[in-house]
Amino acid sequence: MSTTQRSDLTAQIHHALKNVIDPEIRRPITELNMVRSVELVEQEQGYHAVIGIDLTTEGCPMKSTIESRIVDAVSQVEGVHSVAVELGAMTQQQREELRILLRGSATPVIPFTQPGSLTKVYAIASGKGGVGKSTVTANLAAALAADGVKVGVIDADIYGFSIPRLLGARGLPTKVDSMLLPPIAHEVKVVSIGMFVPAGQPVVWRGPMLHRALEQFLTDVYWGDLDVLLLDLPPGTGDIAISVAQLLPHSEILTVTTPQLAASEVAERAGSIALQTRQRLVGVIENMAWLEQPDGTRLELFGSGGGQQVADSLTALSGSDVPLLGHIPLDVNLREDGDNGVPVVLAHPDVPAAVALRDIARGLAHRERGLSGMRLNVTPL
Repeated sequence: MSTTQRSDLTAQIHHALKNVIDPEIRRPITELNMVRSVELVEQEQGYHAVIGIDLTTEGCPMKSTIESRIVDAVSQVEGVHSVAVELGAMTQQQREELRILLRGSATPVIPFTQPGSLTKVYAIASGKGGVGKSTVTANLAAALAADGVKVGVIDADIYGFSIPRLLGARGLPTKVDSMLLPPIAHEVKVVSIGMFVPAGQPVVWRGPMLHRALEQFLTDVYWGDLDVLLLDLPPGTGDIAISVAQLLPHSEILTVTTPQLAASEVAERAGSIALQTRQRLVGVIENMAWLEQPDGTRLELFGSGGGQQVADSLTALSGSDVPLLGHIPLDVNLREDGDNGVPVVLAHPDVPAAVALRDIARGLAHRERGLSGMRLNVTPL
């Protein structure tokens, strides 16, 4: 083979490598400058391609996946008989360049507050614990991702974190110096304080530490280009709710309650904090609405009307429409699937609870974002 033909084959291999997507960063390895070298060794049957790759970290948990994707892509190039991958690790300078490439600057910022950000940020709140707020969050995230929406979840319930189990996010974030690559479960990017503390160990922090943890989740984690970011807030109106309003002033509040009037009265307080922080109220979700009986009748274990009462009350307080977004019935699958780390919207998509959650998720995905904080590209004459 002539020098020109060898050069053409090398170019074809580089082109094939553009289709290899890093499983954590979700961008081509060629864009991330991970391809160190391409060498061709002539053999009887064709060429043996040796691909040199610099991983983001030496102990990259996805190196086997990256290697297999490279072999698959390069093997498709005509003239290549076999492929070998030589794995290395980026230098300190390469990692610094990668961080700047991904963040756009050397200084960490909250990407969701930058001009031009189109990410919809929903903070999911409840007045009290035990209403299924985290289960709702996990299922909304999975339903959005299943519809092709790029979604991330921050488990902001620092004391009572449960999102990793509910989404089956068993991996740990990959650390690239000061930047973290979040684990991905069911196509949802997830970060939680539960990924950083030993099993069974409680988190005993006060306000400033809680604020700093949330800030780091927003600035130190590489989220990429998200369509939707969900924050699973702790119950009540404490430090985290205030920090979210400060760090993400354009975030919108979605309130979860049960039909029980005692629960709905508390949920109104969680929703009304938006009036003080000047956040927009998206709507109310009524969880545990009823238990369907074998004969088709509904057993309202927690009463009825609580969700609508919260919606009506918040509408009156805010002066704008705060709708009841949906009723989610009780379903044993909802609990069992969450314990198994596969949200019900994926494991049993046709049960009533899953259908209700998918409908709510699609409504959130199709909501238009307001113009507040966005650059309008208007030039004065």
